[in-house]
Amino acid sequence: MDAKYYVDGVIAKKRAVIAKSITLIESALPAHQEVAQSIIDSLLPHSGNAMRIGITGVPGVGKSTFIESFGMMLVEQGHHVAVLAVDPSSSKSGGSVLGDKTRMEKLSMHTNAFIRPSPTSGTLGGVAKKTRETMIVCEAAGYDVILVETVGVGQSETSVASMVDFFLILMLAGAGDELQGIKKGIIELADAIAINKADGNNIERALEARNEYVSALNLMDSQSSVWDVPVLTCSALTTDGLEDIWSTIRDHRQKLTAAGELAEKRRSQSIDWMWSLVQEGLKDRFFRDPDVKVQFQKTIDAVENGLTSPSAAARELLRLHGK
Repeated sequence: MDAKYYVDGVIAKKRAVIAKSITLIESALPAHQEVAQSIIDSLLPHSGNAMRIGITGVPGVGKSTFIESFGMMLVEQGHHVAVLAVDPSSSKSGGSVLGDKTRMEKLSMHTNAFIRPSPTSGTLGGVAKKTRETMIVCEAAGYDVILVETVGVGQSETSVASMVDFFLILMLAGAGDELQGIKKGIIELADAIAINKADGNNIERALEARNEYVSALNLMDSQSSVWDVPVLTCSALTTDGLEDIWSTIRDHRQKLTAAGELAEKRRSQSIDWMWSLVQEGLKDRFFRDPDVKVQFQKTIDAVENGLTSPSAAARELLRLHGK
């Protein structure tokens, strides 16, 4: 429980200590959280230099295969890659499969790669509760590319955009309506769209899908004054197009840095992080409030039996907490 042990170990790039630090940060125990906060505060000055890339996509698009192929390409070029692979948690048990190291067998064995599967624990947006803190640990440990794999596309998935520099959406071709299954709000947050599985007999359909997305993007307002969202094709299986995607990410970083947009984006993300911690803290205090605990189950029973309205019950619980 000595914060200095973790901080020194992370900076020294000791993989076991990096993993232990993240486990401590993810712990819900108050004593662990106190040490974890000290670790984060000490590591913060050593972070911030990595490329933070969020990767999402429709189910079956091949995110894990893409990340392994993309990550292997990067480590072979000399980069140090951390993959924060978020596993969906069971809404009933809270458990998750956490099988990402099995799905990324080659990358997980590489000395320049670090894969950390984390459960979402019911967090909206498909991003683990402590993903931001985990990124700081990995950056302080010298990983210069952080890949955040999210659960899948959905309206709440937009939370990933509040913590990365580049947001990549993977899509499939030849699956019916190419715009089906992805929300307009998600596309508006994309820094690039890549049509995956563009290989074999699917290449022509991938190019057709690309044209459809280019047309769709032309109808939307750009989120940046210096960046137009490209639509690319790739194959995680053959690795075709992966270098083009990496070149696009570097080009995006260069242009946004020169225009001052990247620094502004990071500042805005820090404020978003602060407010998310405020909301998390308020929620935690609410459920720990002894007055709320006493009345909580009674209030739920009253709502279930129609004896009081949900709005009246909520007001009463908030009143108890505010005493």
